[in-house]
Amino acid sequence: MQTVLFHSTIYGPIHSRRLGMSLGINLMPNDGKICSFDCLYCEAGFNAQGPGKDGVPTREAVKKQLKRKLTEMKEAGQTLDVITFSGNGEPTLHPEFQKVVEDVLRLRTEFFPDAKVSVLSNSTMAGKPAVAEALLKVDNNILKLDSAIPHTFIAINRPTSPNCLPDGVIADLKKFNGQCVVQTIMIRGEYDGVKFDNTTDEELDALLRAYLEIRPREVMLYSIDRKTPAENLEKVSKEEMERIAERFRKAGLKVQVNA
Repeated sequence: MQTVLFHSTIYGPIHSRRLGMSLGINLMPNDGKICSFDCLYCEAGFNAQGPGKDGVPTREAVKKQLKRKLTEMKEAGQTLDVITFSGNGEPTLHPEFQKVVEDVLRLRTEFFPDAKVSVLSNSTMAGKPAVAEALLKVDNNILKLDSAIPHTFIAINRPTSPNCLPDGVIADLKKFNGQCVVQTIMIRGEYDGVKFDNTTDEELDALLRAYLEIRPREVMLYSIDRKTPAENLEKVSKEEMERIAERFRKAGLKVQVNA
């Protein structure tokens, strides 16, 4: 079974196709997964593997480990494009997320002032005031919206709360007043007898309406890049994604394609 990717709180740096040379921060357990979605394509595996026994790292542990790593990189003359919150689940679920963000911003400024700080989030906590405040402080708050149509949203993302639906996510993201990046995976497939495809005209029209409501700084479209826990998922080609991107660009949106 596909299991957690990250076995430490600070990992990398690794090259991200979206962000460049990235040092990762995993705010979830090193031996399990905690997430408010259970996405079919998640590189960290399904939630069924459990939360593990280590628990989430404390704010102090994150700060200490990040400072140690940044010191090593600085002394070695390494470069750094971005510090990225991403890991074995949803980073904004961490109980001290806001304070951790503040610590990371201070350390970034001390060691690599030109580096960006990014958060990869599934948007489920974006409506929480403390989380939204923290997300507005980072350079890139990259917030997921894979479908604006409920049945497709549920089929792909499998939210753990039955109250989590695209209309609510869109409403929360609108409150950022354009100060966010919206990230969407382009995907087709079948799981447990349910077929889904967010590249149809109906899906793309719904996404476009959502994007125009949210007015993000940028839309990031991407495709499957690594092994996924669910089988029967189709990687959408770069050529098709570029055609989709052009459809959105004609409506005045800035769109980046990562395939």
